[in-house]
Amino acid sequence: MPELELDGLTDLPPGKIATVVTYLDMRAPPAPAARPERPDLALRHEPAPDLDWYRDLYLRIGADLLWFSRLQQSGTEVSRILQDDRVNVYALTAGSNDIGLVELDRRSAGEVEIAFFGLVPEAVGSGAGRWLMDRALDLAWAAAPDRVWLHTCTLDHAQALPFYIRSGFRPYKRAIEVADDPRLTGALPKEAAAEVPVI
Repeated sequence: MPELELDGLTDLPPGKIATVVTYLDMRAPPAPAARPERPDLALRHEPAPDLDWYRDLYLRIGADLLWFSRLQQSGTEVSRILQDDRVNVYALTAGSNDIGLVELDRRSAGEVEIAFFGLVPEAVGSGAGRWLMDRALDLAWAAAPDRVWLHTCTLDHAQALPFYIRSGFRPYKRAIEVADDPRLTGALPKEAAAEVPVI
């Protein structure tokens, strides 16, 4: 791959994708705010997530956003992460349907990473994301870490970054991620993320 040009454009070889990643954190819990009642929603802790269940929900949420990091890992590697007592997985449910995912990673001392946060496409814009983030932050701050952090990228939903900022996160770093297009490696279906051309 050519060297990254920091003051201009860098051509990517065919089969590669690139995205700008923004890292955000908060150093104290957000100020209390009124929370809407949502009796239609519930949060279910999955203390020992089944790998097939996890991958199915991960794909339903992330396929059209080109989520691929967990798909590059072997089942053994993903299971090892999910079975770690310092990693907590929660499903957002609406009735009997799993419609969202939160994964909190406490493996680094003094911090909690919201490693994955997302909704299935049909739940986006319904207010479920705000309800879910409020609960995720309650859980993340429960053990009084020094900070809670996450990252998002330009392949995520267009409202993801402003949503995280409204939630109280502060952007502190950017990076450029270049990877093999997961639709060409077979990790994701060829028709995923139709708005992002395969080159």
